[in-house]
Amino acid sequence: MSSADQPFAWGIVGCGWVVRDYVAPALAATGTVAALCDPDAEALAATAPGAAHYADLDAFLRHPGLDAVYVATPNHLHAAHVAAVAEAGLPVLCEKPMARTAVEAETMIEAVHRAGVPYATAFDQRFHPAHVALRRLVAHGALGTVTCVRIHYACWTPADWAPDALYRDNWRVDPERAGGGALIDLAPHGLDLTQLLLGEPIVEVAALTQERVFDYPVDDGAVLVGRTASGALLSHTVAYNCPDAFPRRRLEVIGTEARALAVNTMGQTPGGTLTLTHADGREEAVPFDAERSPFEAQAAAFVHAVRSGEPFPYGPERDLHTMRLLDAAVQSRPVRVDPEPVTA
Repeated sequence: MSSADQPFAWGIVGCGWVVRDYVAPALAATGTVAALCDPDAEALAATAPGAAHYADLDAFLRHPGLDAVYVATPNHLHAAHVAAVAEAGLPVLCEKPMARTAVEAETMIEAVHRAGVPYATAFDQRFHPAHVALRRLVAHGALGTVTCVRIHYACWTPADWAPDALYRDNWRVDPERAGGGALIDLAPHGLDLTQLLLGEPIVEVAALTQERVFDYPVDDGAVLVGRTASGALLSHTVAYNCPDAFPRRRLEVIGTEARALAVNTMGQTPGGTLTLTHADGREEAVPFDAERSPFEAQAAAFVHAVRSGEPFPYGPERDLHTMRLLDAAVQSRPVRVDPEPVTA
């Protein structure tokens, strides 16, 4: 590992489009990307110039001087890759969701505890400056008693969706590799943000899913409802079947004194808007750093935790609870009520 006066040396396992466009630049801003691991030579070549390339995980983990590893492989590989990184004695930051199921996530926590290495799940939206500002408003009582959180987080993801020419395999619509569809991919952000913003856990959930627009074998839309420990409600819609031109990234926290509305803050990019509407009708724009990348802020927090020995602000048990909420939502059973036949 590097000393404190040397750049923090990151390794990355999995070089998909999110890593190329957002993660690798953020990690480079907090140190250096020293090594990459991916079986796709073209993906390696397009990510983090100057980094060493590996197709084999074991060889990658022997790269000298790594300080931490970012795991960004498809969901079904998270458990095995996190365990391997931990066994190599390296801190690990893993993409969300932790895994396909809570049971898989439990094995990841066991692996990092056994190895004694720092672990965190990469919920970058925790670190978006608008969400940091919103969390502060809630904590200081600016909204009064929070009654409801409403989230709409959606995109257009057909089976052949591809952000660029290098992305040839949309694994997110494969139930074996992804573990589900829109619900498991998008709802973890809303579940995590709700608990973060309100400062308390969600303790009840249920969900309805749909396979309405696309013919792949996972859900292309879902609605999730929840209740926090103190009784605040969550209403959360997610979708792969929402055209990108529509409004599709909206976070609303409603209280007895004010309503906070964040637009286009959920997602990979910085910016968006945060507005506070008071009960008397006054509206004000809430300032925040619109240029700060949530990925960079997250990486900086992880670097600080590793180098200082202080705990990362959000521990793995918190993320395991979110996985258990997802499992419970998937397993929830709606009650069907058919209408009575209409008689003349």
